[in-house]
Amino acid sequence: MRRKAHPWGAPPWTVDFRPAPRALPDHVDFAIVGGGFTGLSAAAWLRRFAPGQSVLVLEGASLGDGASGRTGGMALAETAAGKLPGLGDVLAGYKKILRAFRIDARLKLPGVSELSRSSPAKHSPISWSDSGELKVVRLVPGGSVDPGKVLAGLARAAEKAGAQIVEHASVRALDFSNPLRLHVRRNLRGRIQQKEIRAEQVLLATNAYSLELSGLRAAAEPKLTFALATAPLSAAQLKAIGLSSRRPFYTLDFPYLWGRLLESNGVIFGSGLVPAPMGMPFRVPTGAPSIENGAHDLRRFTPKGFTTKGFTPKRFAIKGFTPKGFALKGYDVRRGEAAERLRWLENRVRHLHPALASVRITHRWGGPILFTEGMRPIFRRFTPKEFAPKGHPRSKRVMVLAGYNGHGVALSVYLGKWAAEALLARRPLPPWH
Repeated sequence: MRRKAHPWGAPPWTVDFRPAPRALPDHVDFAIVGGGFTGLSAAAWLRRFAPGQSVLVLEGASLGDGASGRTGGMALAETAAGKLPGLGDVLAGYKKILRAFRIDARLKLPGVSELSRSSPAKHSPISWSDSGELKVVRLVPGGSVDPGKVLAGLARAAEKAGAQIVEHASVRALDFSNPLRLHVRRNLRGRIQQKEIRAEQVLLATNAYSLELSGLRAAAEPKLTFALATAPLSAAQLKAIGLSSRRPFYTLDFPYLWGRLLESNGVIFGSGLVPAPMGMPFRVPTGAPSIENGAHDLRRFTPKGFTTKGFTPKRFAIKGFTPKGFALKGYDVRRGEAAERLRWLENRVRHLHPALASVRITHRWGGPILFTEGMRPIFRRFTPKEFAPKGHPRSKRVMVLAGYNGHGVALSVYLGKWAAEALLARRPLPPWH
């Protein structure tokens, strides 16, 4: 059956895995909300560490429907805030995880070029015209990966180890009862099923989705980024534009630009962030203290009172951009202001270098990034201050892991393993909160 085109467009990779159809359970030891890099990594490791414990992954749409499947596939070291206390070597840990689950993700780590319009290195292979002369400043650790293969590989590993993965199962609310209760709405081939699932522990791994559910609406800001991919370039074209080394790149100054090569020799270019659509919350079930889930946070737009003053880093801003046109119908890369921004990016790419002037564009898409204060990932036990009755204690049975600030490709998988260890009380949470 042919899939309906996604309003956010299609990236140049696919997730060739669909979980086995199974009935929703009544009770599990661990419920993971979110079927992206974080949730699938945590699920696979939970079953590996504790094969006798039941694990359920609930994904509101399809696996990788959010940031994990719509990233550019750049694997970066550390966090966006740098090397935080106790973090360890992210790239080395990422490689070990892929190897442990036998995932051939086409991981290449030749380093990443940092570009700038000032203070270039002595011999820069890149010289692009982009609001000044854009050249390499230095190299940092990192590389690229096929996100679709990572998602499919982690999902296969989790399911093979005994985790149950359910797509199109949206968590509408979480009750802080004992045990915890998740109110799930499942769309099974057009037939709607409502189910209450009890869980001993819950990991909220929805990242830029469902900020009400994860309690992050006041602590993080979702943005939508744009990207496009070109048709394969010749060896001569790659040499002319300075990408023969196959190193990914990103700029350190405004206007922001990032990109990488595909195995096909096509090039991904990405740039620009806009405020994310925010949806109205769903009804909260009565009974125990509960958190509602605005499951469509990134599909509708209600920006009033949301944007944090001075929050967005300058290098991510789009000069002169006012996001009118998103307000009524949401975010769709095929029309309105979103289509205009992609045309703007395409025009920008064609003017970087004469070798790119007539290159064919094969893919156009967008995806969410969740930005946090200080650019640090949020990795903590859940404190439902805004929603629960006064004096309600911090729940030791609900954990939130989100907010990678553009560094999530490797970091989310790496921290997913850490989350599994923390849920099993094998390792403390990180000290940076």
